[in-house]
Amino acid sequence: MLEARLSQTLLLKKIIDALKEIIAQGTLDCSDSGLQLQSMDNSHVSLVALSLQSDCFEKFRCDRNVSLGLDLKSLGKVLKCANSDDAVTIKAVDKPDKITLSFESDGNERTADYELKLLNLDEDHLGIPETDYSCVIQLPSTEFARICRDMSTFDESLTIACSKQVIKFSANGDLGSANIQLSEGTKMEVSIEVQEPLTQSFAGRYLNTFTKATPLADRVKICLSAEVPLLVEYPIEDYGYIRYYLAPKVDDPDS
Repeated sequence: MLEARLSQTLLLKKIIDALKEIIAQGTLDCSDSGLQLQSMDNSHVSLVALSLQSDCFEKFRCDRNVSLGLDLKSLGKVLKCANSDDAVTIKAVDKPDKITLSFESDGNERTADYELKLLNLDEDHLGIPETDYSCVIQLPSTEFARICRDMSTFDESLTIACSKQVIKFSANGDLGSANIQLSEGTKMEVSIEVQEPLTQSFAGRYLNTFTKATPLADRVKICLSAEVPLLVEYPIEDYGYIRYYLAPKVDDPDS
């Protein structure tokens, strides 16, 4: 049996909001160490991985490993039925065809139970190799969201160029061009580690969607390396993370 209780529904709302714009459905793998989810988007361009340790929960019990096939948009609708400061308990039996979400207001003056049918999803887990990235940037998550939003005004493609102590975001389209440069410094708390300079371009609409995770974390980590997908990581307090992976755009030699 699975039983996981969070003292506030708000955290779960933020996590689902960060996932459901990339993937409509996903399999949540539950074990005694916590919850994991990994899934590719429909176009197989980006991958999202969630990890949440059992310590994140006020109460956590998972007697045996269980996989829950979730419709994330439906789960998001159920979570809208709860106040953000309600406690939430997720329950599932060992071979579940549904999960139960129980919400309790402060002082237990109001309780509400919802059942959500599970899906049979056939998903292969991809082994994500550990990569020694040549560029690692850390910056405020709100600044990264602003950059992605501003760049999308100019072009669908966003270029990231890393050099020593400087990172440059640029977009060039019919409207004109935009360039934003960040340097290491204490005021904005930008950290840049570059083993070797690198320039890569990415689909801006995916990066914009990744920034749906901004409410989860004050800071975001961006990792790049030649010939491997970009990694954008949002920590979930000290208990886990949401990681997004996005393949770089490949220049067409005939264009």
